[in-house]
Amino acid sequence: MEVLGIEIDLAVIMQIIIKLALLTIVFLIITPIGKKLIQKTIQKTVQGKKTSPGRMKTLEKLLANVFSYVMIFIYIVMFFATLGIEIGPIIAGAGVVGLAVAFGAQGLVSDVVTGFFMILEQQLEIDDYVTTAGYEGIVEEIGLRTTKIRSFDGTLNYVPNRYIEAVSNHTRGNMQALVDIPISYEDNMDEAITVLEKVCAEFQQDERFVVGPNAVGVQSIDSAEVVLRVVGQTENGLQWVCERDMRKRIKQAFDQAEIKKS
Repeated sequence: MEVLGIEIDLAVIMQIIIKLALLTIVFLIITPIGKKLIQKTIQKTVQGKKTSPGRMKTLEKLLANVFSYVMIFIYIVMFFATLGIEIGPIIAGAGVVGLAVAFGAQGLVSDVVTGFFMILEQQLEIDDYVTTAGYEGIVEEIGLRTTKIRSFDGTLNYVPNRYIEAVSNHTRGNMQALVDIPISYEDNMDEAITVLEKVCAEFQQDERFVVGPNAVGVQSIDSAEVVLRVVGQTENGLQWVCERDMRKRIKQAFDQAEIKKS
């Protein structure tokens, strides 16, 4: 068959189309299977070891991303090979272009290096509550280039790793539950502290608390009120709900004792 003076072999074209279709199908099948195998392998590897769920999720995400990049590279190479295009000169040309781009891509290199050491040193893990690079929230994904942090208002922040210079990880170890209770000057301060001590004794039986809670006494005094403080240590991530529960119980106890909060 001749088109515009060019001889076209339909049999060869159909053969190439079939090969490309098969290549694409194999790629679409192998990629999810490979990711599933990575997940199961990591689960078996860490089974019986003291590895946090966040650490396991981090490794799964990272290895799955690396596997995807490798599969895409292999697919592209085989795609060009099926078309009969020499891949060697393309790779060589890409190397020259890559070298030129590298001079202007120092930020990208910094992202990758920083991401590597964050993962190696376990500074962050998925599901950790952190404050870093001006963002506060839960880590959803850690990559070699960017880290995804979900703020408490639902915003998903994509943070280049080079901007993560200091990390405050609030998910390591026990956390402090702190409740400040303001009362008026007219109320009996000693009676109020006694009520707080009784409430604290109730919560000391709560398994969520690792230490305390305890009524530490007067925290501050100003022209309008006296502030009493209760402090305890809870299991990680439970400090907020414990603080809410204590405030509710303290309010109920103060109402029974006819102590007015300021």
